[in-house]
Amino acid sequence: MKSKWLVTTLAALLLTASAAFAIKVKTDYDHGASFGNYKTYSWTSIKTANSIWDDRVKDAVNKALTAKGLTEVPSGGDLAVAAVESTRNQQTLQTFYDGMGGGWRWRGFGAFGQSTTTVENYKVGTLVVDLFDGSSKKLVWRGSASDTLSNKPDKNTKTLDKGVQKMFQHFPPSASK
Repeated sequence: MKSKWLVTTLAALLLTASAAFAIKVKTDYDHGASFGNYKTYSWTSIKTANSIWDDRVKDAVNKALTAKGLTEVPSGGDLAVAAVESTRNQQTLQTFYDGMGGGWRWRGFGAFGQSTTTVENYKVGTLVVDLFDGSSKKLVWRGSASDTLSNKPDKNTKTLDKGVQKMFQHFPPSASK
């Protein structure tokens, strides 16, 4: 019975942890912008903490915009693209119970068992992509993607690609009705 409870508890913790660390994407846009008029784009800037990531970010965004029918031009595009990456340290508390004592039910003095709480530190990376109208220089669309970073660059590259893909999933925004 105790091992069944332990397996169930661990499975619940893993599901909760994977949901907590899933890529979080947010987008917003100018509801008055005519996204159907945008056919080309040009890059204005890419800022990352590590310049090795500049090309990776640009490649991921280029793939997403090309898949949406836009064409990159060296300058003067209908849209101007800027991307900024940042990282921050995050903490989470994990509490584990030994399963003795029945949890919330009272079974006598001292019957609640033992618990251990640990602090887990991890890094979260965030990418913000802004699209500006090439003529007016007005911000017309912003997307951001955040996720936990790994110590493995290949895994982080895959996470970047998934995050950018998810970010542009509903781009261009459909016209307001």
